[in-house]
Amino acid sequence: MLNLNKKSLKVFAAAVIMILCTGLLAYANEGGHVDVGDQLPIWSVIPFVGMLLSIAIFPLVKPEWWEHNMLKVAIFWALIFLIPFGIAFGGHVLAFYILETVLLDYLPFIVLLFGLFVAAGGIVLKGSIAGTTKTNLVMLLIGTALASWIGTTGAAMLMIRPIIRANAWREKKAHTIIFFIFMVANIGGCLTPVGDPPLFLGFLRNVPFFWTLRLFPLMILNIAILSVLYFIIDSRNMKKDIANGRKPDMDPEKKEIIRIEGAHNFIFIIMVVGAVILNGVVTKFDFFMDQATHELHGIDIMGVVMPYNSIMQMCIILIAAFLSMKTTKKQTREDNSFTFAPIEEVAKLFIGIFLTMIPALALLKTHGASLGIEEPWQFFWMTGALSSFLDNAPTYLVFLTTAGAMGATSGVATTVGTVASINLLAVSAGAVFMGANTYIGNAPNFMVKSIAEENKIKMPSFFGYMAWSLAILEPIFLIDMFIWFW
Repeated sequence: MLNLNKKSLKVFAAAVIMILCTGLLAYANEGGHVDVGDQLPIWSVIPFVGMLLSIAIFPLVKPEWWEHNMLKVAIFWALIFLIPFGIAFGGHVLAFYILETVLLDYLPFIVLLFGLFVAAGGIVLKGSIAGTTKTNLVMLLIGTALASWIGTTGAAMLMIRPIIRANAWREKKAHTIIFFIFMVANIGGCLTPVGDPPLFLGFLRNVPFFWTLRLFPLMILNIAILSVLYFIIDSRNMKKDIANGRKPDMDPEKKEIIRIEGAHNFIFIIMVVGAVILNGVVTKFDFFMDQATHELHGIDIMGVVMPYNSIMQMCIILIAAFLSMKTTKKQTREDNSFTFAPIEEVAKLFIGIFLTMIPALALLKTHGASLGIEEPWQFFWMTGALSSFLDNAPTYLVFLTTAGAMGATSGVATTVGTVASINLLAVSAGAVFMGANTYIGNAPNFMVKSIAEENKIKMPSFFGYMAWSLAILEPIFLIDMFIWFW
């Protein structure tokens, strides 16, 4: 099925319009935008917690119901927050926060995911590839190497389907997808601002483009440990599969040469990545940003300025997606088992996540500097822990700003102050690495899970996945802390 489900699309569009109208109808001309972090009670994060628990519990207890009603649940929790918020702070503030979240955060997020999902979905790796332990590990490492240069989302969307097809003969394969999320969708993206959104925000605030290459030793250590662990786990599982009579279809007479179909879609992936880079580069020009105040120029929508550079980025990405759909053979996408179901699921759930996240991020923005964080290991763990559940990009920005306010006399000169190099390293590593702790910690995590489940791979539940991350990743992060940040 290559066309978007029209009913789902209409329902989703209606939901977004309803949320926007909730703010617009309540809009009042008096007053203006205010920071609400110092006025919100801690229990205002309950709808966000409810949203997370819904994602964790409903797929286990009512899977079919959840599949058809996840958008309704997302809108329910969003309104549980938005209605009292509007009553307490007024229509103007409500409208501002809804528009700011939808236009500045959610829309660029989903457009970027959509562009990479469509372009990568038109590339098919064909030929005889058996999902043995060695082959799987090589593909994981290739994806990891690509992640810093085409983004964790780009690398994940490019490599997930070949890995799924290669392991079709295996019974136990969820662990391969889990390590894929660890390595390709998160840790591999730490070397450049293109790799992961938090690092791109740092680049926009004058962190030099190649400064993040300093994370290379950390990445090598983490990937080396994960590779050894994966080799041990997958070797045992493969032996069990073979003992149970499973084996890949590797008849020499049927063996096919490995080849790529739809390779022209690499051009569109480059367009998407180029649009992200261009987004940051053009801010050096006065048309896009006031060089004195660092305020972005754009279209003012009821007090929310939608930056020209962000609009440009989204336009380029949507053009790339359109060209990819028009120039790729239908058969190629069918061979890739491409449907829009995974991106639909992400779009439905994350509208609820982004909106219910508003109070959590507001509280963090207001109180982040008063958390008593001074040591590098504290920056590492606090940034990482919150990035596991909140959007890791704004979380990174909060702690970057906190570090910039500490009065460092040497380090990296950013627009938020001079940041000690070790603290910047800790914030960067925490935001990127610990995005792997949960399905919602980084954009591609949930997408990879959805694609795997669409291909009949039984993935762990929300808490089941966290059991994997706690058992495997947290000891590695402790090693990181004692070597680099203690």
